[in-house]
Amino acid sequence: MTKQNFGLIGLAVMGENLALNVESRGFSVAVYNRTAAKTDEFMAKRAPGKNIIGTKTLKEFVDSLERPRRILVMVQAGKPVDAVIDQLKPMLEPDDMIIDGGNSLYDDTERRTKDLESTGFGFVGMGISGGEEGALNGASLMPGGTQTAYGQLEPILTKIAAQVDDGPCVTFIGPGGAGHYVKMVHNGIEYGDMQLIAEAYDLLKNVGGLNSQQLQEVFAEWNTTDELNSFLIEITANIFKYTDPETQKPLVEIIMDAAGQKGTGRWTVMSALELGVSIPTIIAAVNARIISSYKDERVKASQELTWSAESYSGDTKEFVNKVRDALYCSKICSYAQGMALLSAASKSFNYELALSEIARIWKGGCIIRAGFLDKIKTAFNDNSSLPNLLLAPEFKQTILDRQSAWRDVLATASKQGIAVPAFSASLDYFDSYRRDRLPQNLTQAQRDYFGAHTYERIDKTRGEYFHTEWTETDKQSLQTGTTD
Repeated sequence: MTKQNFGLIGLAVMGENLALNVESRGFSVAVYNRTAAKTDEFMAKRAPGKNIIGTKTLKEFVDSLERPRRILVMVQAGKPVDAVIDQLKPMLEPDDMIIDGGNSLYDDTERRTKDLESTGFGFVGMGISGGEEGALNGASLMPGGTQTAYGQLEPILTKIAAQVDDGPCVTFIGPGGAGHYVKMVHNGIEYGDMQLIAEAYDLLKNVGGLNSQQLQEVFAEWNTTDELNSFLIEITANIFKYTDPETQKPLVEIIMDAAGQKGTGRWTVMSALELGVSIPTIIAAVNARIISSYKDERVKASQELTWSAESYSGDTKEFVNKVRDALYCSKICSYAQGMALLSAASKSFNYELALSEIARIWKGGCIIRAGFLDKIKTAFNDNSSLPNLLLAPEFKQTILDRQSAWRDVLATASKQGIAVPAFSASLDYFDSYRRDRLPQNLTQAQRDYFGAHTYERIDKTRGEYFHTEWTETDKQSLQTGTTD
């Protein structure tokens, strides 16, 4: 009996579409789902005429695959992934490979990699971005593991990935959990992008007074520009066109203003805090989703802490253009923060990440795909040790040229009482990063005053620490040489 080239476990929307994608590139596929009825439904509705077989048991599934087996697991992150791996292990043979394509925490991927590779199996933790459309027609793929494992998968991955002008949107990311780490940060940047767009919408609607048709026209026009051309801007324009068939109102105005999240944004924030990397725009985006979930509480508060936007007396077209500039400047800061986090993680975890390649594979398939990723790729190609995107010549000049509009937008938002946490966090990041002296000298003095935590002096060698007996002014500073 002929064996299938590739196996897939988990037939939710992403799993189904990935199975169809793999088959459409000339590879035969076997599928398995814990609920057999789901397998039957997929085979009856979407797989007829295709080189796909459905299996009813895990053993039947494993036995149907050619060796070395290549099995993509598309189940919920966490314990379900471990459960599937534990069930598979007794049935596999040396050199068989498991690929975890879910949004697993990179620490879990590190653990699974060590466990499986120590017993002779291959394991790849692969971030996949693109939603159901990308899964079917070409996604951005972020595989981590060993070069050997990637080499075995490369003929398939390069075909099922999105294709852009400079190649397929897949590359070997790095060892262990590198693939899932990069996907996690991708999602953090996605949080920032979405929040920035939401704030632009809020300003245009509640300050500029634009209706849904006008909003659609603005976002559609923005999507034609080099700066803001992106998947998220494109779908935002499309969203404003959709009319709710039940109420005949724009559907977006009927949707509850309480956003959900699945954890990757929160993980990004936690990792940044652990590594000591500043990502205020992404933190603001996560926090915005959290506070949006206080819907009932916010409704009650609105009755006591009353708010209403004042009529905007300025030129509306000029305001729209200023919001566009503020959005682009803020977006640059958000990506700069994400790339800085990847750089720090690469050093801390020995991932050896190629930031230019990561920017390249995000150009197609993924949710944050955008025209200006080409500029990010070029920036890191030109200077692989670039400490921050804000220092890349093009981005530096862009913000310097547009910062006046950015500040005007934030001032208007503040006067109108409209929260723009991600816009504000981005500007704060820019203003803090470019200053050679911040007020944390006072913070250090306070810490030394109440806790003897010591401080450095600007007129002494870096790495020398001092402590002062603050309550006795006649005492000299005492050098300690250590800090905690």
